[in-house]
Amino acid sequence: MINTPVQPLNAQERKAVRLRIEVMTTASELPWPRVLAPGRGLAYNLLAATADELAQQLHSAGWGPFGMVPFGYCPPTFPRARRRSGTYAVGGTGFVELGSPLPSVIHAWIAALQHRDVIDWGGVALHVTGLSMMEPPEFDSGRARMRTETPVVLKVPPSSQLPGQTWLLPAEPQFPEMFNNNLIRKAQTLGLHPDIELDEIMWVGPKRSFAVGRGAKPGAAVEVVLSGAPETLRALWSWGLGQANSAGFGWIGTFR
Repeated sequence: MINTPVQPLNAQERKAVRLRIEVMTTASELPWPRVLAPGRGLAYNLLAATADELAQQLHSAGWGPFGMVPFGYCPPTFPRARRRSGTYAVGGTGFVELGSPLPSVIHAWIAALQHRDVIDWGGVALHVTGLSMMEPPEFDSGRARMRTETPVVLKVPPSSQLPGQTWLLPAEPQFPEMFNNNLIRKAQTLGLHPDIELDEIMWVGPKRSFAVGRGAKPGAAVEVVLSGAPETLRALWSWGLGQANSAGFGWIGTFR
């Protein structure tokens, strides 16, 4: 079992809506198809271990009026792993992060992780050595600058005027409006103030595609400036940007 137990969240700690799982591995790389994909199964597996009814609800129907799934994660990250061209390097000590704006999800993950020695990430054994909670920024100014570590993906809705196109990239003119619509839906899903909007796209990373489930989802990492109620900004920080956050897309890393 992990050697740094985490106490249950109290009312003040409801803002602590990310978990960092400290891990160690002797492996040296992850196959690219397994960089993101295993995280969704891990999140549901941990949730089902102590809150099976909640896991089934999120998996079958989602949450709120739009059936969204309010959690996200980042792939295993090993800052000191030796980088090699064409591979996703792992090795030594690193971490995996999980996040959700729903305290019930955080509670369930904490309870399950207290009894996990090893995480199987697509066939690579990650030995669990610690667990900690991460508090979001306060965002008291009502503005937030957020940069994602994984690509932001947006699927073109059937009603759009983009025949034959399935995914939107940040440089396309329709992206800001659809991105903003996603922000509002997330706020409404959580019962938070929907006055949230994209002010500016500061940076766009290279196009990347990851296979999760059926087919690959193309997108790009972004750095954006958002305006909204602090509570809504904190919820987004714990959830992610764009769609398919429960598959690891749109995970927010650097923030200001």
